Amino acid sequence: MNMLNLWLYALIALSPIAMPAAAQVNINIDIGVAPPASRYEAVPAPRHGYAWAPGYWRWEGQRHVWTQGRWLEARPGSYWVADRWEGRDGRHYYERGHWKEQARHEKAEHGGKGNGKGWAKGHDR
Repeated sequence: MNMLNLWLYALIALSPIAMPAAAQVNINIDIGVAPPASRYEAVPAPRHGYAWAPGYWRWEGQRHVWTQGRWLEARPGSYWVADRWEGRDGRHYYERGHWKEQARHEKAEHGGKGNGKGWAKGHDR
C-alpha cells in the first residue's frame, strides 16, 4: 500500500459524512518489513469496568513505532483481541485490535467474566 492510498483512506475515515455511531473503518496494512519483537510491558493490576489492551508496533509510513498499552472501557459480554501482526508468504499483515463477543458457553462457564486466556480476559474485572 503506498502513502497516497493510506492518506486517502485516512481522509475518508475522518470525513464529516454522517455515519452510524457503530461504523468502523478497517485499513489493512501489508508490508515487507517485519515488526521488531514486542516490548515487555508490566500488565497493571485489574481495574473494575476496564480491559487492558497491550502495546503493539504500528506502521508509520517508513518504520514501526511502539504504541504503549492502555485501559479501555469494558464492554459487557465481550473481550479485547489485541492488535497484532501476522506473517504470511514473506509479507506482514496488521490486524487492528477489536472487541469480540464471548461465546454463550464461555459466558455460562465463567459468569460472563474473562477466563484468563489472552491479554484482556481476566484483566477486565
